[in-house]
Amino acid sequence: MKHRVERLNKFLKDTLSSWEAVECITTDPRSEIFTYDPYFALVIDVYHRGEIPPPQDRRNAFGDPGAFETATGRTKDRFFLEEIPIRIEYKEIEAMERLAEKPLQHLKILKNSGTYTFYRLQNNKVIYDKSGWIETARALLLRFPPHAWEALRDSFSMKMEHYLADMGAALFSDDRFFLLLSTAGLMRYAAASIFMANRQFEPSHRDIEEKLRALPCMPEEFWTAWETLLDPDKDIAPQRRFELARIMANAVFSVSCSF
Repeated sequence: MKHRVERLNKFLKDTLSSWEAVECITTDPRSEIFTYDPYFALVIDVYHRGEIPPPQDRRNAFGDPGAFETATGRTKDRFFLEEIPIRIEYKEIEAMERLAEKPLQHLKILKNSGTYTFYRLQNNKVIYDKSGWIETARALLLRFPPHAWEALRDSFSMKMEHYLADMGAALFSDDRFFLLLSTAGLMRYAAASIFMANRQFEPSHRDIEEKLRALPCMPEEFWTAWETLLDPDKDIAPQRRFELARIMANAVFSVSCSF
């Protein structure tokens, strides 16, 4: 299996890098974990200037892909090759540079999409680099403005607060579905706010807890509430569950990191 993955990875790199517009190709850490892990996939980011081939041409270039589908806007391809799941995202360099150079002018985009795209740009493994662009881009991310970190933290904290209010309404009305959604939103944006306070971009959702535990600056009382809210089987009165959520939110608001 390992040799098959290595062969497919090389095939995809050679195919993608043959397109004139492609400047850089990176792979996600999910591409290097044990192939029988349920999270395993070949996840590839393609950074390009100008037009890439249309979906049908891309499909033909990939040989005989199974279950091929492309996202609206042609920014993502998902398919299987030899039973291996492949995920490719196409990212316009000009758009990435606009976001990274002037994040305060694009807060509306970043507060809705999050900063995971910057995390991937900063941390994924480079397997093709035509012009050296990615080193310039990564250097730009190291100079991410303090005011942008603060603005994003404020935005994510407000979203967390909105989900906290939704969670209270769901508990009061015994709406289990809305409670599930609001609790997930609360925890997602609590984590995002803490990453911003630490001036670190958000990892993938599956890595959030691991990366949170590695942060140098964490609020007190956070983990007790977090772990309790993560366990839906714990027999906790609704009022107490909401109180724990409030404790966690207040901890997030109070965290102060020095730089």
